[in-house]
Amino acid sequence: MKREAIFEFFRRLAEDNPSPETELLFGNTYQLLVAVVLSAQATDVGVNKATRALFRDVQTPAQMVALGEEGLKAHIKTIGLFNAKAKNVIALSEILVRDFAGEVPADRDVLTTLPGVGRKTANVVMNCAFGAETFAVDTHIFRVGNRTGMAKGKTVLAVEKALEKKVPQPFRVGAHHWLILHGRYVCKARRPECWRCGVADMCAFKPKSEGPRK
Repeated sequence: MKREAIFEFFRRLAEDNPSPETELLFGNTYQLLVAVVLSAQATDVGVNKATRALFRDVQTPAQMVALGEEGLKAHIKTIGLFNAKAKNVIALSEILVRDFAGEVPADRDVLTTLPGVGRKTANVVMNCAFGAETFAVDTHIFRVGNRTGMAKGKTVLAVEKALEKKVPQPFRVGAHHWLILHGRYVCKARRPECWRCGVADMCAFKPKSEGPRK
């Protein structure tokens, strides 16, 4: 996909949704970090259900440490891999309290040193909390990047690097939100809904699906 087409691709998505946001619910940067860690191999809907009560009581790393691993597990036991995630969240909270005065560092490299925080999680936090031009490649973005021809790659890092190179201003901060939402609700994995896709004419995917099943 050429640069002019990529600009038009995002222009249309932006016209349809001018202010895209993560669907994870949070009240501050620390809660965002926790929510993203919990969202690995889980849905945003499932995470939001689990964190609704948790985030009423826990707004800071110190409060999470006080809650403890067992207390956290009680809140998140409906989420996949909750035992490992609880261990990581408590551990990263202890580090934030000990080394960062309870604040989430605005540095991707530092974030990835925290337990349970990989590059994708760090990219989400950097983008959503600090407005960084990062591209958090999840399964939806990986699929959309390859299927459309915009950002092809055999690995998530390859797709991320392609997006970093190709996505133009003024769409760089919002790009990963538009792509996630497009992949989640339109360019679906099993059967993309091409008949209602506003950018289908620029997409390399063939054959296009031709309408909802009756």
